[in-house]
Amino acid sequence: MEYSVNTRPLLQRSDSESDFEDDILEVNRSEDHQNDHVVVTSDLKPLFKIREPSDRYNLAYLIFYLLGMTTLLPWNFFITADDYWMYKFRNASSNSTEDDIKKTSLQAGFTAYLSDASWVANSIFALTHGKSAHQISLQIRMIGSLTCILLLFGLTTAFVKINTDQWQGAFFSITLVTVVLLNIASAILQGGLFGIVGKFSSRYITAVVGGQALGGIVAALAEILSLFVGASSTISAFVYFMVANGMLVLSLAAYWILSSSVFFRFHMLDKVEVSNMQYEPAVIQASETTSVRQISYKNILTKIWPYGFSVWMTFLVTLAMYPAVTVLINSQEKGNGNRWNDVYFVPVIGYLIFSTCDYMGRIFAGLLQRPRSKGWAVVLLSVLRVVFVPLLLLCNAQPRSHLPVLIQSDVYYIIIIVLFGLSNGYLANITLICVPRIVDSAEQETASSMMAAFLGIGLACGSALSLLMVNAL
Repeated sequence: MEYSVNTRPLLQRSDSESDFEDDILEVNRSEDHQNDHVVVTSDLKPLFKIREPSDRYNLAYLIFYLLGMTTLLPWNFFITADDYWMYKFRNASSNSTEDDIKKTSLQAGFTAYLSDASWVANSIFALTHGKSAHQISLQIRMIGSLTCILLLFGLTTAFVKINTDQWQGAFFSITLVTVVLLNIASAILQGGLFGIVGKFSSRYITAVVGGQALGGIVAALAEILSLFVGASSTISAFVYFMVANGMLVLSLAAYWILSSSVFFRFHMLDKVEVSNMQYEPAVIQASETTSVRQISYKNILTKIWPYGFSVWMTFLVTLAMYPAVTVLINSQEKGNGNRWNDVYFVPVIGYLIFSTCDYMGRIFAGLLQRPRSKGWAVVLLSVLRVVFVPLLLLCNAQPRSHLPVLIQSDVYYIIIIVLFGLSNGYLANITLICVPRIVDSAEQETASSMMAAFLGIGLACGSALSLLMVNAL
């Protein structure tokens, strides 16, 4: 006896079906058309895919902006409270009005020492963070660093109300130690934040670096407002630091909300892991045979070194001159009794205009995103910024003993500051945007953390040069 095997596809009619069945199908075809359950198997796409969650109300974008502001918050508020530090380190034994013009050794060197203490500590722990970041959970790093910054800022705020005239040297040392500890915590915070945002789109990278520049604008506006209302240097500093404390508390709460969101958790997953979360046999089979990938720091460095060098060079030039030298540049009309020249010139030009142009440069970089993949182009642009060093040294910085003042015009100085700020912001952002695109998805967090280390080293090297620049005047 022979047996025949029916090999026709399921639900496909055979030629041997009865006419009665054909009639029934013909009658019911129109009724069942909308409820047709036939599955087309020629489409091999997965039936179910993980859909990317949306950033509702742009909440994550705004939180990244706030966290970006927080990473440089200690630096911005410390350098902006220049009048407070000048008051703390004034010649307390003299009542002469000449003290406003002739600075003591502590007054003249404080900004440069502040820069050195800040960025040497920042760069060392940025490098340490890049190697040991995965040994400590992200939540502990972010929450712990924010908490430490808040406690240290609380200590700084308390010193505003304490009379330190009789122990200025000790207060100077305590302040620098506080700055070192603040920047250690800031380095951990910055490294963790750049590692996080490296897994998101360039829009969120722009939010972080834009927030850093926006923090400088907020601090400068706070100083200008205090000068406008005529508040004393101690009251102004107390307001600055209390604003900073409020922002830190808000940042802690905001990060907690962000880290609990589905949008955040989705992007923190490895992209390969996300793509394997599909109901497709071929993909599931591939994921089962995929081995755990080891991250090679040498391989990542080979890919990103032009951008790392560029961000290092950019901040080397910037910190060598700002704020140690720019804070000393006065208006050509200073001393003539004009309040703009005597009071507002340095905070408006040296801080507000620079910070605003820095912010605009970062926004332009996020919009244009050029050059995208030409590392040599950003290297060339960063090297060309060295021209700002002699330009700013030849402006009207006081006191000076060696170099002549060749650029006396306030207008020329403002033009230099505008270009200085725009170029810094643009190159800072474009390098950070490009890096996640040239590495694999599994390497993005590490590559972004390494870029934060390059940035920190550039800040430290520039700060070390700032003392030489001040002494060269």
